[in-house]
Amino acid sequence: MNKPIGTIIMATSILVGACTQETKQTEKQTALIERKEIKVPNGLMTPEVLYSMPRVSDARLSPDGKKVLYGVTFMDIAQNKGNRELFVIDLVNNQKQQITQTPQGEQNAVWIQGGEQIAFLSRESGSSQIWVMNADGSNRHQVSRHEKDIHEFMLSPDESRVLFTSDIPYGQRTSEIYPDLPKATGRVVNDLMYKHWDEWVENIPHPFIASWDASGSMGTPTDILEGEPYEAPMKPSNGIEDLAWSPDGKSIAYASRKKTGVAYALSTNSDIYIYHIETKETFNLTEGMMGYDTQPTFSPDGKSIAWISQERDGYESDKQRLFVANLSTGEKQDLTAAFDYNAGSPQWLPDNQSLYFICPKEGVRHIWQVDLNKQLKQITNGQYDYIGFDTAADQMIALRQSMESPTEVFTIQTGTGKATEISFDNKPIMDQLTIGKSVPRWIKTTDNKEMLTWVIYPPNFDPNKKYPAILYCQGGPQNMVSQYWSYRWNFQIMAANDYIIVAPNRRGLPGFGQEWLEQISGDYGGQNMKDYFSAIDELAKEPYIDETRLGAVGASYGGFSVYWLAGNHNKRFKAFIAHAGLFNLEQQYLETEEMWFANWDMGGPYWEKNNAIAQRTFANSPHRFVDKWDTPILVTHGELDYRVPISHGLAAFNAAKLRGIPAEMLVYPDENHWVLQPQNGVLFQRVFFQWLDKWLK
Repeated sequence: MNKPIGTIIMATSILVGACTQETKQTEKQTALIERKEIKVPNGLMTPEVLYSMPRVSDARLSPDGKKVLYGVTFMDIAQNKGNRELFVIDLVNNQKQQITQTPQGEQNAVWIQGGEQIAFLSRESGSSQIWVMNADGSNRHQVSRHEKDIHEFMLSPDESRVLFTSDIPYGQRTSEIYPDLPKATGRVVNDLMYKHWDEWVENIPHPFIASWDASGSMGTPTDILEGEPYEAPMKPSNGIEDLAWSPDGKSIAYASRKKTGVAYALSTNSDIYIYHIETKETFNLTEGMMGYDTQPTFSPDGKSIAWISQERDGYESDKQRLFVANLSTGEKQDLTAAFDYNAGSPQWLPDNQSLYFICPKEGVRHIWQVDLNKQLKQITNGQYDYIGFDTAADQMIALRQSMESPTEVFTIQTGTGKATEISFDNKPIMDQLTIGKSVPRWIKTTDNKEMLTWVIYPPNFDPNKKYPAILYCQGGPQNMVSQYWSYRWNFQIMAANDYIIVAPNRRGLPGFGQEWLEQISGDYGGQNMKDYFSAIDELAKEPYIDETRLGAVGASYGGFSVYWLAGNHNKRFKAFIAHAGLFNLEQQYLETEEMWFANWDMGGPYWEKNNAIAQRTFANSPHRFVDKWDTPILVTHGELDYRVPISHGLAAFNAAKLRGIPAEMLVYPDENHWVLQPQNGVLFQRVFFQWLDKWLK
């Protein structure tokens, strides 16, 4: 099965995936986005320029490898919304054509009928349904009429059936318990896990199959988890990459964590199940494998299946191993056992003997290849992040981004790794921008290790000037500071405001081996904080950095880091900004949803007085150091954030004001852990730099 570009690698971060979440804001549209020529003042990035940049995603090769289908989300700040349109690039004549222009937008577009047609999701009929059109965008017509929104879909290899995901009700509504109170808004909750990110769990996704006729009909769907109260794909971040058709179209593989309530909240033990369509029998391929098992994909000959597996239950940031099983013998092998880095987004080569995958390693994400003899080869190279790829007819395309450039589509020569851009959707804006350089720097830590730190310099950097500097604290906590392009924590807009950014890959991040990654668990406020100090102290020695004008910023665990630094920085910093940060760890332990995360990373509950690891964690909670706060702080938070509830932001702000510390707070009543709406995003950037400029310039 070919994976779409933009497939999300299994989430290990509470910051990663924001771009995917942002795209969902485009689904409800009433008018076309008005596209205007963007003028860049003085060649420098501004919030308005950043939020006007096209967002490229989800690219797929046609079966013959001659065309590329992909989507672009266009944002309109004035209308406070975005819309996604589809484009096709002909690789033979190097021509690009926009094939849709609708107020509803198009999602999940795939080639069908050998590349003659395209199937996609649209809300044109009022709900998200499957539509079909010719490859040039003509003859657009609706095929599915499912009773609820269809989230994602994929056709069987012979295109006689469709597999799609849609929600089913979960639990009882209050009106069902008390029919005489139909207008009551209270929720009756009697078990964990009742919320995710920004939603109360009243619906869960299930996979459905139905017969398919592209000319205009879809048969009656069958829920392949009928009567089972389990998610497939798994909330909150997994999607269609967790389902796969067998090449003969007779079986479906899917990932699911078949647990509910407290057991669900405490465990990451998902499995790969194989459902046989004719017999309706289900086989657990990974029974006894205790961690996350996700992203199944059958070999082209149907004799093997590959998937991503984690070993330990309850540890969501465990090493992501690339496993393969022989479906006849049941023999399983870990192809990356000797490789100390994560694997994701596996895709078979036509030879049935090797796979491509994406790996985060030493601050960059690249496409790799491994064969069944465990021989590894890196395909792409350079100071970039490859965030997805697709192959067909000996061709490869990929989505690539960096700290210096937003996402675009590239062709890849698999022999040499040479990448050639073909989409150029951001070129009209990028040609006007002066870009700040991102430079890798290896810094010695307090325990004599080498730490990769990205240093991003202002456009038109002058080494004879003195610049204020910002320490960027990464979220996750386990998410590599790689060559990513963000629309909130964007290093180019920070650099354009004449700041030098110091972005260390401190302890607890993947891409530097498991020992480096795992050190953070149970040591919040420990070595990783020393790593922050090592990075900023080393850079502050440079003659072009003013050591009296240093700030620190971050979100989520990065927000925790800022709150912790505020009470322990020994007057290094002159300003702080924390978004969606953990302020009180005892509070967070009982307020968050994923208890497996809290138990693993914090070491257990705070009431276990004999648990030395847990007690060390809670002793290092930022709220315990408020008496040492002495530096201005900006707090930002969304009221719909159920992962790190807004009570943390309110408490931190109140503490600062009660201590007499200059403080400001930006609260979003309609945002979650991220800031998704265009005008809210622009507001975030304006307040962000007004605060830093006030105290650092």
